[in-house]
Amino acid sequence: MADSSTQVRPGGRSAKVRAAVHRAVAELLAEEEAETLTLPAVAARAGVHPTTLYRRWGSIAQLLTDVAGSRFTDDLVVPDSGSLADDLRRWLADVATDVADPDTLALMRATIGSGPAGGCACVEDRHRQLAAIIQREQDRGGTAIDVESAADFLLGPVYYRAVFTPEPATADWARTLVTTYLATLSTP
Repeated sequence: MADSSTQVRPGGRSAKVRAAVHRAVAELLAEEEAETLTLPAVAARAGVHPTTLYRRWGSIAQLLTDVAGSRFTDDLVVPDSGSLADDLRRWLADVATDVADPDTLALMRATIGSGPAGGCACVEDRHRQLAAIIQREQDRGGTAIDVESAADFLLGPVYYRAVFTPEPATADWARTLVTTYLATLSTP
């Protein structure tokens, strides 16, 4: 019989606890205002002791950052049609559709509102996706575009609408943002 200290548990308790806690956060955000979310409430829903959450995450802001990071990492396929315009239109339409989802929106708002340790984990991933699209265009010999200004022009309005207004950021609206942005690149 193998020594129990050398046995590997598939997924392990840690992975199961993390999955239960992430699921509990999503369920609670769907039911309640983000302001009422606490580590003890998440622990109760997940079926773990609150000290587990305090030890692993330390604060609700750190927990929300972890949940958002897990949710947003590589959740969208970066298109590669061979056309910058087509790739940006498809990608931004997918981003707009994603942030219009009520569960995604609740998580984004809670993460942003959780304080300085929070922020929105989706920003880093979205910038990485946008940079990949722009880099492919440059590799094809196309227009050199600054990722930060493209993010400001394209992502800024999508997230602004999603988080701060009742106006939906629809896929069609997002595609018009890309058309407008690309037109500004060709204007001297």
